[in-house]
Amino acid sequence: MSISRSTPSRAGTGSRSRAAAREPRPAYECDACGHQPPKWVGRCPECGEWGSVVECTVTGPTVSGRVVTSRMPAEPARPIATISAAPARARPTGVGELDRVLGGGLVPGAVVLLAGEPGVGKSTLLLDVAQQWAAGAGSPSLVVSGEESVSQVRLRAERMGTLHDQLFLAAESDLAAVLGHLDAVKPGLLVLDSVQTISTTGTEGVPGGVTQVRAVTAALVAVAKERGVATVLVGHVTKDGQVAGPRVLEHLVDVVLHFEGDKHSSLRMVRGVKNRFGAADEVGCFEMHEGGISSLADPSGLFLTRYSEPVPGTCVTVAMEGRRALLTEVQALIGATVAGSPRRTVSGLDSARLAMVLAVLQRRTERLTLHDREVFAATVGGIRVVEPAADLAVALAVASGGLNLAIAPHLVAIGEVGLTGEVRRVGAVPRRLAEAARLGFRLALVPPGCGPTSTGAGPEQMRVIEVTDVRSALQAAARASAE
Repeated sequence: MSISRSTPSRAGTGSRSRAAAREPRPAYECDACGHQPPKWVGRCPECGEWGSVVECTVTGPTVSGRVVTSRMPAEPARPIATISAAPARARPTGVGELDRVLGGGLVPGAVVLLAGEPGVGKSTLLLDVAQQWAAGAGSPSLVVSGEESVSQVRLRAERMGTLHDQLFLAAESDLAAVLGHLDAVKPGLLVLDSVQTISTTGTEGVPGGVTQVRAVTAALVAVAKERGVATVLVGHVTKDGQVAGPRVLEHLVDVVLHFEGDKHSSLRMVRGVKNRFGAADEVGCFEMHEGGISSLADPSGLFLTRYSEPVPGTCVTVAMEGRRALLTEVQALIGATVAGSPRRTVSGLDSARLAMVLAVLQRRTERLTLHDREVFAATVGGIRVVEPAADLAVALAVASGGLNLAIAPHLVAIGEVGLTGEVRRVGAVPRRLAEAARLGFRLALVPPGCGPTSTGAGPEQMRVIEVTDVRSALQAAARASAE
């Protein structure tokens, strides 16, 4: 005889347990560090903060083994139409070219990261910005240097003429001391030079390390948002020109700017990489001199050479730096015939595109032999032009130097050259032509479909000729030179 035993159903028990797990139950969490004690206590056992443990509600799901809790927000959500945009309005810094890149100026509470190579002029530029802010914004500015003493910064300010009663200096490398200066000065602008030199005792790692840079930046961003202080952080770069430190550094800040320039040239450029308050493709031009740094509202004159008579081997193009059109002179020198592999030397141009243009000229034109001759090509003024729109000017400069025929000084060439010798369309041609016409150029060679007859608009004082290939461009340039 078999005895059957009935067992209680596990399905009902499991359903009741899951339902109970979903029911909200009281829990406690520290506002300062996020620690979740089992019961309410007056002082957090993890961070030691008094009165920071608050009651919250358990919602059920967990992240990394911790229960996700909900709490009352500091400010309730509001309809977007009822929120004022006035606190996010940009305030001019007094440095026109920097305001151009920033989108009008610095926004209170915004954090800007300015990166550049050593010695390019980051500290000089920001010291001028701090003085302009102190003089015109109605609030103090604070410059904290982690690399130089206050006496060294004072000497630079004296040389630049940027002394002001509302410009405060401090030399610190500890984050707590920086926050103490913020409490004492209450500035509207904070310049920290540089973020890699600041460390905090609450985080492991050496100053400049990934952990320290991330912790310091996160703390400064939180303070800037809370107090409405416009903050500019100076950042170092690697050998590849990238911002040193963790990639999250660029995500934490609101604006990322790159300060570029050749140490042997007076030209400096601030290029926008990321901007939450404006366009991210703007470029500001500056000139370094003995008295400091100054804005260049019209920098095209730096990249042109004025000749008393036309000279073979030169041609002018219009390069686009962000949204700015800059007239740039391309020079080419054709050397003597050599045995073996002739040199191809460039300065400010793309060597690969020069090699391609030389091959096209050798193949698609007559009377021009380049395969056994040395070629040197460069731009004027230290500017670097790598966009394909300069191909046509490079081709005309090389052909002019090889044939010893000078191009008309009032001619500008714009267009990309293909491997079959055709001239291809490029962007922003109307803006390029307008800038060339403003500086007195009367003739332009452009790709097909970019002239006034195709676009319906063009400078009245400029004659625009559409060229289909390199050969027709050389013929048009020769006719213009003969006129």
